[in-house]
Amino acid sequence: MSLIVRRIGPACTVQDQGRDGYLDQGLSHSGAADLLALHEGAALLGQSPTCAALEMAGMGGEFEAAQDIRIALTGAPMQASIDGSPIPWNASHLLLKGQRLTLGAVLRGAYGYLHLGGGVATEPFLGSRSIHLTAKLGRTVAVGDTLPAGPDSGDTGMKLIPTERFSGGTLRIVPSFQTALFDHPTLERFEQTEFRRGPRANRMGMQLDSEGDGFAAQGQLNILSEVITPGDIQMTGTGNPFILLPECQTTGGYPRIATVLPSDILRAAQTPAGGAIRFQFVTLDEAATLQGAFQKDLARLSSRVEPLIRDPHDIPDLLSYQLIGGMISATE
Repeated sequence: MSLIVRRIGPACTVQDQGRDGYLDQGLSHSGAADLLALHEGAALLGQSPTCAALEMAGMGGEFEAAQDIRIALTGAPMQASIDGSPIPWNASHLLLKGQRLTLGAVLRGAYGYLHLGGGVATEPFLGSRSIHLTAKLGRTVAVGDTLPAGPDSGDTGMKLIPTERFSGGTLRIVPSFQTALFDHPTLERFEQTEFRRGPRANRMGMQLDSEGDGFAAQGQLNILSEVITPGDIQMTGTGNPFILLPECQTTGGYPRIATVLPSDILRAAQTPAGGAIRFQFVTLDEAATLQGAFQKDLARLSSRVEPLIRDPHDIPDLLSYQLIGGMISATE
């Protein structure tokens, strides 16, 4: 089973949960910008969240089914249709051989995801199918490419109410290695400031803008380069915060005022240009509790999936749906 790419946005890549164990060799984790979207797609299709999906930054594309194939759509919502008929987002659908799936620009957020039943089965490298453009591991998806799917079996026509994360909001943070270099008034002002996502943003990181003075650390010009990870908030020479994302570099010398919790990085990545962001310091104990709750919510996603109810007149693949499941005998 596979999808043929007939039209595609300029920044679409195959992503899974990323690759661990190569930081000391200069290769960062990479992986999906919105980890929750991967798990949502897996829950909708009844498969493992380790399956790879197509990550679409800002713009989708047009895809033709080479065979009958199940799909799911998660992450930042986009206008979606099959052969011109609109279909719901955050749901799973059956795409029949020859039918075309069309995905437009994002309506909210930044990254949308197209999942295939069986996952996007490209060749893994170093234990992952994630494309890492910064490290030149793979390339963006292009017109004429084929997205292969792994073995698949399961139902379709399911939906899942998404967690709201597409308009910015408050990001929980913990102290980082250089937090102590920022004086207390600066840290207080940092928490009280409303930032806006600036135009400089990609899978490496995103710059934030704000009114007023920038944020500087004491002796920041003497900081040596050291290991950095996704979620770190660097202060550039202009005093603007820069949140590092999955394809960030592995070392850096800019002072880090704090680190975003892993469970909140997806909210940062999904913030659209101009979206408002605030920061809130939490203790390490609070961070561990919040992260643990996030992991439990991921594990419970499959229990939140429910049948997608649609008008039969708007369902071109009506015969593929289970229409009598759950019936019981009136005499028992």
